[in-house]
Amino acid sequence: MTSVITASPARTPLTFEPIFMERIWGSHRLASQFGKKLPAAAIIGESWEIVDRPEAQSIVRNGPLRGRTLHELWTRDRDAIFGSVADASRFPLLVKLLDAHDTLSLQVHPPEKVAAKLGGEPKTEFWYVAFAIAGAKLLAGLRQAVTRDQFENAVRDGTVADLVHTIPVQTGDSIFLPAGRFHAVGAGNVLVEIQQNSDTTYRVFDWNRRDDKGKPRQLHVDQALECIDFTDVAPKVTDPNGETLVKHELFEVQKWNLDASREIIESGHFAIVCCLTGGIRLVDVDLRPGEFLLVPASLQDRQIQPRTEGTTLLRITIPAFAGASA
Repeated sequence: MTSVITASPARTPLTFEPIFMERIWGSHRLASQFGKKLPAAAIIGESWEIVDRPEAQSIVRNGPLRGRTLHELWTRDRDAIFGSVADASRFPLLVKLLDAHDTLSLQVHPPEKVAAKLGGEPKTEFWYVAFAIAGAKLLAGLRQAVTRDQFENAVRDGTVADLVHTIPVQTGDSIFLPAGRFHAVGAGNVLVEIQQNSDTTYRVFDWNRRDDKGKPRQLHVDQALECIDFTDVAPKVTDPNGETLVKHELFEVQKWNLDASREIIESGHFAIVCCLTGGIRLVDVDLRPGEFLLVPASLQDRQIQPRTEGTTLLRITIPAFAGASA
């Protein structure tokens, strides 16, 4: 790991340019709900807010580090920006907003051992429901335990959707999705998604949708069968422990009701902040709902302030220990 400061030490929180991703199941709700400036003619399903991948890079849009990529910060200024964190070739999280106008495919992400075998990347994730229409649902886990053969037969006869567990949700709910959990985002949800830095998804069923060329979308049934936990039955939304929504070795997510100034995290540690409602100020950076910032480990002024009543936020960190469970 290198830690050579090549620009002025971080004197302000960092904000990044969002990267908008077209998805067949998306819409323009990220514009109406959060004021995102979406391309007019595009159907946007995801806004990648914090990302360090070869195909997608967050770029700093403010302060003395403006124009730097997240990967440059991670490889060249790690101690100053991120503090003491486990070594990795890239920043280990990917944080996004997700707009499901239609239900996503039934899918699974691979656990670490299976990912290595299949040539993919492991992916455990967490969803916070930032907005949900009346009657919205998440699909996660199985209704009851099945064998791999029973599951495969259901795929072949077109009844696999009958096996997935359905969870009614409303704004403010959240759920942890370990790698291997069969799942889909139901129509009418806008989510904050915090995940391992991975883009490996194996689709099992896509509701017979076709792409823009009229062809059925690609499925990955054989790979999915290697990944799905067939004993993962009827999971529930998370039961918060105080402010903590989830605490795992990969990430910790807290939800704060911010009614007064408060230190966002102790010096020497970084945090990602997502404004959910109201408004936030930290040093000279203001956030509206649906906006994110990164608090550098070396930032001196760490007092985050509400700008309006009813301000809420998510605080995302990487625990300084391993072996915790969700």
